[in-house]
Amino acid sequence: MYKQIDSNKRKTTILMALFLVFILFLGWVIGQIYPDYGYGPMVIAVVISLGMTLLSYFAGDKISLAAAGAKGPITVNDNAYIYRLVENLCITAGTPMPKIYIIPDPGMNAFATGRDPEHASVALTQGIIEGLQNEELEGVIAHELSHIKNYDIRIMMIVVVLVGAISILSDYFLRSRWRKRDSSSGGGQVGAILMVVGVVLIILSPIIAELIKLAISRKREFLADADGALLTRYPEGLARALEKITSNATPLIKANTATAHLYIASPFGAKATSGFKKLFSTHPPVEERIRQLRSMA
Repeated sequence: MYKQIDSNKRKTTILMALFLVFILFLGWVIGQIYPDYGYGPMVIAVVISLGMTLLSYFAGDKISLAAAGAKGPITVNDNAYIYRLVENLCITAGTPMPKIYIIPDPGMNAFATGRDPEHASVALTQGIIEGLQNEELEGVIAHELSHIKNYDIRIMMIVVVLVGAISILSDYFLRSRWRKRDSSSGGGQVGAILMVVGVVLIILSPIIAELIKLAISRKREFLADADGALLTRYPEGLARALEKITSNATPLIKANTATAHLYIASPFGAKATSGFKKLFSTHPPVEERIRQLRSMA
């Protein structure tokens, strides 16, 4: 378990570093093509993207819960079984008690949201509560609490800022390029090559940024699996839960791409992480997650 946790943390760090290097390189390319701009566009893009993310950072949990149709928060009197499961795991993990919400949906899924452990919520579908046994549901809740404990929501917010900055840079460059296409004709062959490479890179940069973001999201799922298994000391519980979630494979009624990365499994069903689609999936293949859980000792 500890090796798996260290490996997942290391891979996330590498991906984050790659993201930062990529955005700096993108800024450098624009600076080379348009020297008079310097690094101004990159700074502006980061500031705009950061400003757009602040609302999501402070109100994102409420937006996510509303989008999922979650009801609550519940108290111990509303559902003592779920409340005590979460409470006991929080005591074990040494984390504050999150707010608990129930999603009236027959699909089997769950997610955690909130910018830090003091402002966190856990949402469970009615289907997952009714469809899983005690140890399996405990594994799912432990997974979600691990997301909270590892500040995964905050990490993904940083990633969203970087993706937004790259998208703004790309748009800014392309608009500037068309405005300047008739105003400058110098640079020779080297300048022409640099221009072509720059245009291709800028066009592809939003796709590259999105792929890096999704890769980070998948690594955080592996990390939450490992940390959740460490919390319960029973990896088989979460492995069996993932098997049942996969076999159920019912897309959530209110599934949407904006909140898909929050859920323990893709809200669009198992097919969303199969074949070529897994490159553009927020979740790793369930079969691989189950295999890693059962290899832990």
